[in-house]
Amino acid sequence: MTAQSKLKIGVLGASGYTGADLVRLLATHPNAEIRVLTANQHAGKPMREVYPHLGALDLPDLVKWEDADWSGLDVAFCGLPHGTTQEIVAAMPDGLKVVDLSADFRLRDPEVYAEWYGHPHQALQLQEEAVYGLTELNRPAVQAARLVACPGCYPTAALLALVPVVGAGLVESEDVVIDAKSGVTGAGRKVTQQLLFAEVGEGIHPYGVAKHRHAPEMEQEIGLAAGGRPVRVSFTPHLMPMNRGELVTCYLRLAGGATADDLRATLAERYADEPFVRVLPAGESPATRNVRGSNYAVVGVFEDRIPGRAIVICAIDNLVKGSSGQAIQNMNLMTGLAETTGLEQQPLFP
Repeated sequence: MTAQSKLKIGVLGASGYTGADLVRLLATHPNAEIRVLTANQHAGKPMREVYPHLGALDLPDLVKWEDADWSGLDVAFCGLPHGTTQEIVAAMPDGLKVVDLSADFRLRDPEVYAEWYGHPHQALQLQEEAVYGLTELNRPAVQAARLVACPGCYPTAALLALVPVVGAGLVESEDVVIDAKSGVTGAGRKVTQQLLFAEVGEGIHPYGVAKHRHAPEMEQEIGLAAGGRPVRVSFTPHLMPMNRGELVTCYLRLAGGATADDLRATLAERYADEPFVRVLPAGESPATRNVRGSNYAVVGVFEDRIPGRAIVICAIDNLVKGSSGQAIQNMNLMTGLAETTGLEQQPLFP
């Protein structure tokens, strides 16, 4: 497409946190025009009633997804709850490009999907064509795709930190421990006791211990990088008393005499030309406050005090690089735009 033309955009699930951040980012995208916004619970309302901070924008009113007019759209972003997107996407026009932010198309094996999400996959023919959309690690496939499955926020950070060093054979892929922490927006915009301020504030707690659904997603992609070597990931996420931000700390056993410096050099070389991934010099540590509101991922590498081990840390904004920003990055690739279009906002600080 030309730099002057506008993509006609629809956003399903616009009343969620990721949907709202999509609208926020798309509003300043020079090649995007939002035509459809869906939110069944808030159907009939203007977006400003659900998100007053977007009140200055000229946006279509929210409608039920069943009433949305997909004709004439170029791209649909799907920010619906897991398990609800498959049949909806199957009913969309064949020529419509789709970027799905749920987990409905991330797992390539339907049996693994059924095991972790509790029901059979409802659109197997679409699963076969879906492309896993971690942009930096799957760029050619994303460019050619009609349907892209954006990674979960935890896998985004973890895989950016791990895939290059696993692929280079520098770490033991069957001994990966990931300690992860996320802001409460990662849990979605719903009213539950565990998300009340008094429950979340002034504390930190793990959840999904030994059973979080992002673990098989990580193992799937690390397994590809490992090239058939055994893969085992021990993953524990934690909820933090902050709105947005995510930090993953990966504890690794080095292989073949590799050092932490080797890991850092490999990551720096792999991401040298990437606009949104920064590898820090030795001794510097990533922090969520330094990526807030941006599409950047920042990676740091440390030698463990235990011989033969290293620590790799990655910080992202869970709503931007971990979700909506990465979705727009993929859309840019899918439609022939410069990958950074609409995503060059610098982090907010303080």
